[in-house]
Amino acid sequence: MYPFASINAYQQQLFAGTTSCKEAVEFYLQQIERQEHLNALVAVFPQEARQRAELLDAKRKAGTSTGKLHGVVVTIKDVIAWEQHPLSASSNILKGFHSIYNSTAVQKLVAEDAIIIGINNCDEFAMGSSNEKSAFGPVRNKIDESRVPGGSSGGSAVAVQAHLCMVSLGSDTGGSVRQPADFCGIVGVKPTYGRVSRHGLIAYGSSFDQIGILANNVEDAALVLSVIAGEDEYDATVSTLPVPSYAEELTSASTKPVIGYFKQTLQHEGLDEEIRSSHLAFIAQLKQDGYQVKELEFDLIDYIVPTYYVLTTAEASSNLSRFDGVRYGYQATPVKEELTEFYSANRSEGFGKEVQRRIMLGTFVLSAGYYDAYYTKAQQVRRKLFEQTKLVFSEVDVLLMPVSPSTAFKIGEKNSNPVEMYLADIYTVFANLVGIPGLSIPLFQHSNGLPFGLQMMTKHFDEVSLLRLAHTFMQTYKAG
Repeated sequence: MYPFASINAYQQQLFAGTTSCKEAVEFYLQQIERQEHLNALVAVFPQEARQRAELLDAKRKAGTSTGKLHGVVVTIKDVIAWEQHPLSASSNILKGFHSIYNSTAVQKLVAEDAIIIGINNCDEFAMGSSNEKSAFGPVRNKIDESRVPGGSSGGSAVAVQAHLCMVSLGSDTGGSVRQPADFCGIVGVKPTYGRVSRHGLIAYGSSFDQIGILANNVEDAALVLSVIAGEDEYDATVSTLPVPSYAEELTSASTKPVIGYFKQTLQHEGLDEEIRSSHLAFIAQLKQDGYQVKELEFDLIDYIVPTYYVLTTAEASSNLSRFDGVRYGYQATPVKEELTEFYSANRSEGFGKEVQRRIMLGTFVLSAGYYDAYYTKAQQVRRKLFEQTKLVFSEVDVLLMPVSPSTAFKIGEKNSNPVEMYLADIYTVFANLVGIPGLSIPLFQHSNGLPFGLQMMTKHFDEVSLLRLAHTFMQTYKAG
């Protein structure tokens, strides 16, 4: 019976009385115990999950109205606040810290009867593309345990992939939901910037960060998005636009959208040959099936990654200045008496090497002598990208491109070359730079046995079209 194909299939059995929330929790706790070596979770709450399951079973049996996520077993990334539970951003600098409030996303999950079973490992402060940069050690990809699951939401992706939960919340600053979904063969959705409240999300790049969803199918992701999206008094950047019933819209009638792709994305020298040919074959298939597909020019592709890293590291150097060991978190011993030494010791020992690298880079691009050359210039490129994106979506409804230039690589393979790791974000950072929604669906299989996905994007706040087409593609073209 477990795992169910979808949340809907599970809930049908719940209401038919053939299973219970308690049974679901026991199944996932067993899975977590059996697959502990994957290192996908940094904290699990068995007793709490069991108590919540009993409470929800009683509520259902009493005939009381139930929430949209009734009995759904969820995990959350270690950057999302859950009151009175550990919150460390998988960093030593926040070791032992417990959140004193709920993020809006968690508040909404709980209000709709979800059961949060654990907290996921991630790259420290969500900085990384492989989930090797965690104070808790690397996460392993279930398909091949010698390989990375992608990052920074690698723990969330493996939790879904290995059936340690039904669905998981991650965060996406430059592809941190879509790229792990790609490497793990699942669905990853990054909503429009401002669609989901960031209240209670540990900030990395505040104008880029967005809470996203990792799921086994498009329907589950759509259902969870309809719950966590929407306005919030605690986040001034969140949209007040009404939230559609995304799951119900998946099968609503619509004309075939006009599809576009950037010629340069498939010609890029770093792209794996098999990923390139699969995408070209898929585009040919779409044309054959009656879709109008346009090849578009995009001459800014080589500026995307540098622009992204200049701006996100600048924002990170500011955001992470609050972690100093004074009010909470790690304190170096012996405690230094001189204030500068105190800060320096706490931050040098508390932050990992990758986080230190990005703070230093961000401080550099914001420094007086280099601000105009780097930061101002990057903001100008971002504005240009934004304008070009508007033109693109006046021509097409949906944009397609690869998710990553390669399939999942070996653990440790790219650690000596951070620039190579940064360049692997070439296809995902675009959506964050311009704030549009994007997702990854697992359509393809490489000859090396590893999955890889198709990335899809639409204009701002058009998640309905994005999810609907992704759902259609999964039903029509999913291999095997």
